[in-house]
This record gives sequence, C-alpha cells and structure tokens, in this order.
Amino acid sequence: MAAHQGWYAAVNGLFGHLKKFKVDYRVIPWTTFIDPEVARVGINEYEAKQQGIDYEVTRFDFAELDRAITDSATEGFIKVITPKGKDKILGVTVVSEHAGDLIAEFVLAMKHGLGLNKILGTIHSYPTWAEGNKYAAGEWKRNHAPATVLRWLEKYHTWRRG
Repeated sequence: MAAHQGWYAAVNGLFGHLKKFKVDYRVIPWTTFIDPEVARVGINEYEAKQQGIDYEVTRFDFAELDRAITDSATEGFIKVITPKGKDKILGVTVVSEHAGDLIAEFVLAMKHGLGLNKILGTIHSYPTWAEGNKYAAGEWKRNHAPATVLRWLEKYHTWRRG
C-alpha cells in the first residue's frame, strides 16, 4: 500500500499542476506473514452481516489441491464472499502457504469488476497454487448449477445413446 500511495505522490508531485490523481482505496489487500499466511481483500462474513448484505460463502480447502498435496502443505482454505446467487466478489480470505501471492488474482478481479465465472474461465498452470483460485470459483459454479437444464441434458444424451 505504501508503494501504491508513493507512486501517486510522485506522479502528483510531477504532474499535479496539470491533473491530480487519487488513490483508489476500494480494493486494498492485506497479508499477515505467519505460518500459514493469512491474506484478505474486501469484506468478511461479519462485515457482510453488519452491512445487511444477503451473502453466501464459497469455500475451497487446499487438501483438494494437487500442488498443496505435492508440497505436503494441505492446511488452509480460500473463502469467497459473494452476494446471494451472484458471482460478484465482495471479499476473499486465504489461509495457506503463499496466501499473499494468491490474493492478487482476487484483487485484480474485484478492482475491475470481474466475477468468479471469469476466474473459472481463466487457464491456470498445473500444478500450481494459483489453481486454488480457479477451484474456489468452480465450487461456486457447482453450487449454482442449473438443475433443470442439467436434467434435460441428461435426458437428451440418454435419448441420443438409444
């Protein structure tokens, strides 16, 4: 954050007489470098309740991530707060090794209004820790699968197979 603010201070010092630039404080991540790391951006469940937001929580546990298994570091999770039924990211908490690195994709998504469907549609290298972000988005998608459409597709493919 200090580097971000410093950039604005320098640019405004040089060009402020022509145009002033304001720091965007809407999406500010933080990381606590302990073991495991804890990183967060946006709101958490408590803050969503305080603000009267009808929200839902999607959670992905690193015990399911191949890279975490390979590194023997399966403790931890990604928790995403979204408005009920929508993929808009209101907040994310990551508790794991590399949490400070993993939060960056969510910061980018929140800053530019990209939802979980966009993260799910992004190709991630395999096997990497960053895949955890995609898998968290996949959990959200699974929880919002259109049951009626899936039933019709199942009937259609059963009919096609004869």
